[in-house]
Amino acid sequence: MPPPSTALGEQAWRESGLGAHADVDELQRTITWLEQRTAELARQLEEARDDLDAARSANRDLTRALNQCPGERT
Repeated sequence: MPPPSTALGEQAWRESGLGAHADVDELQRTITWLEQRTAELARQLEEARDDLDAARSANRDLTRALNQCPGERT
């Protein structure tokens, strides 16, 4: 059970009309969703960077191989 001063403060807050629990709950849900979305996007970005690094490496290897055998190209 919260101390009487906390309960009194919460009651005053509700009665003042400065904020409603529903608004706070909705904001908290939005924050949670945004945090989850941010984590998902960060994971997708990391995967895209890994793919890009792999493509760059393959491109370097192919370019190197082509440059080593210039007479064999058609």
